[in-house]
Amino acid sequence: MADGEVEIAPFSPSHAHAGTRRGTGFGAGLMREFLREAGGCAVIDGGLATELEAHGADLKDPLWSAKYLCTSPDLIKKVHLDYLEAGANILITASYQATIQGFESRGFSREESEALLRRSVELACEARGIFQGRRLRGSDRCSKDGISSKQHPVLIAASIGSYGAYLADGSEYSGNYGLEVTLETLKDFHRRRLQVLSEAGADIIAFETIPSKIEAQAYIELLQECNIKIPVWFSFTSNDGINIVSGDSLMDCASIADSCDNVVAIGFNCTSPRYIHSLILSIRKLTEKLILIYPNSGESYDPDKKEWVASNGVSGEDFVSYVSKWHEAGASLIGGCCRTTPNTIRAIAKALRKDFHPSKPDEELHNDIERNILKDSFLIDSA
Repeated sequence: MADGEVEIAPFSPSHAHAGTRRGTGFGAGLMREFLREAGGCAVIDGGLATELEAHGADLKDPLWSAKYLCTSPDLIKKVHLDYLEAGANILITASYQATIQGFESRGFSREESEALLRRSVELACEARGIFQGRRLRGSDRCSKDGISSKQHPVLIAASIGSYGAYLADGSEYSGNYGLEVTLETLKDFHRRRLQVLSEAGADIIAFETIPSKIEAQAYIELLQECNIKIPVWFSFTSNDGINIVSGDSLMDCASIADSCDNVVAIGFNCTSPRYIHSLILSIRKLTEKLILIYPNSGESYDPDKKEWVASNGVSGEDFVSYVSKWHEAGASLIGGCCRTTPNTIRAIAKALRKDFHPSKPDEELHNDIERNILKDSFLIDSA
């Protein structure tokens, strides 16, 4: 265990009893206890890729942010820590675009590919240990900001991106994979990654940017067939505030997620902020499960140039001004997706917790992490 870390027992479904009402099944007790300790509403972290790029990362690669699991894992850990310091309660792992098939295409063995998946969870857990240890040691600082370690619980969410994220052709934003991609194709693609990540030490699985009904159905069937024992969330994406991006009915997709006891929260990510309020109101009619939202900045993604381009989005200030409205509408897990930063998350935390004052990073530890990042010399091309 590295200096500055402490052993933190993660939340576990075995620590809480499942509810009995519809929509409050497997893992619901876990989330109720987590939200109670977080003050009633939890903050999800922000864009990982945005921050990696801010530190000089080149993500124009089919592996996207997963490339840095190989080339600079300490940079990923630093970004995780930055989000915790900004007020995040939930860290999403750097596995969104990390797939066994993707790593194997770059020359890694099956064993090495699975180890990289597990490493994504380990990095987030290590960041949590460092952060919680720092808060326990800095009792004076905790008393000043009004939030104790007990009041700042941290969950690790293992990210599983869509099949389209692996294709790296923009189809994750349309769900249009072609007629040759069937339900069984998707199940075969996701199966082993789901198994590895569910056993890697995360507290919850995050199915993110789900673009279609068929992919949601694939996940549900895999959860049952693989006998997955940890809770999950389903996060869809919409480009019109009515349906999900494939054009499939929001009601149909949410109903699929609501039918599974493993699913403890349903919502939206990588969706423009201007659609979020109406989506929350719609999904409240369909489920009693928790509602989560972590919109993007409102910009749009160009899959050919592999970059974000300006659109009729919202400013950072406007984004944060919506937070209380989203919470009042029913969202209890709120954060940011692509193009949001620790500053965004800091503002969200302040909006949700009026007495929250983000702590400053431990300077010595910050310098150690920076030195480790500079020392990373293993290149993905050498695999």
